[in-house]
Amino acid sequence: MTAETTLSAPRSIGDCLREWRGRRRMSQLDLAGEAGISARHLSFVETGRAQPSREMVLTLAETLEVPLRERNAMLLAAGFAPLFGERNLADPALAPAREAIDLVLAGHEPYPALAVDRRWTLIAHNRAVLPLLEGVAPALMQPPLNVLRLSLHPEGVGPRIVNYVEWRAHVMARLKRDLDLTADAAIATLIDELRAYPVPAHARGQRESEHGAPGMVVPLRISSPAGELSFISTITVFGTPIDVTLSEIAIESFFPADARTGEVLRALAAS
Repeated sequence: MTAETTLSAPRSIGDCLREWRGRRRMSQLDLAGEAGISARHLSFVETGRAQPSREMVLTLAETLEVPLRERNAMLLAAGFAPLFGERNLADPALAPAREAIDLVLAGHEPYPALAVDRRWTLIAHNRAVLPLLEGVAPALMQPPLNVLRLSLHPEGVGPRIVNYVEWRAHVMARLKRDLDLTADAAIATLIDELRAYPVPAHARGQRESEHGAPGMVVPLRISSPAGELSFISTITVFGTPIDVTLSEIAIESFFPADARTGEVLRALAAS
């Protein structure tokens, strides 16, 4: 993780507020009402005719659901020091968090689980992930390892994803939500890269959705020497973090989508 902000450098706090209001599709009146300030004062802040207090900046950022990294950028734009620290996960101060991550990953075995940052760079994984990576090109396994690149790349797991087109559409929708939430230009770059990957031969002609309406669970179906494995996944994040690093960590846990997959994974763990 890097310390730089991923937003384009704003000229003023007003620029920041207008950008995030636009991302959240909120009018000045909407934001002022939810933040408990007058629309007139908010207008003055956005046009530079009034200077907000530190508390007001934080209130507006909270109302707009701005990520902690970008809240620091907003504070700087308003002339205040950043509030939220950012430490490397190896920092002793974050040892309890790292221990919690390792505990969750290990406790999820014999099913796969991994921890990533907001750009989907791998932080840690449990032992159950390794069998799913057989046949992946060694170059893709070099750090920093992006798990979405690894999953869709033609030399990664992609050729073994049975429902490749459906899964890719699911990944893209997830990344677009991440981009809306964070305004991270690196995520936009990743979207363009993944979109450019060729569809594996076995997946040509597949439809994007085989499971009906958007928002329903999309399984990850992978071919393996033991036959097809099918997974559903959940995402876990730290609650109310006050550190940028922790706020950007997510744990993705995969569960068997059918009884046979569970049996195969338990057998692999036992062997």
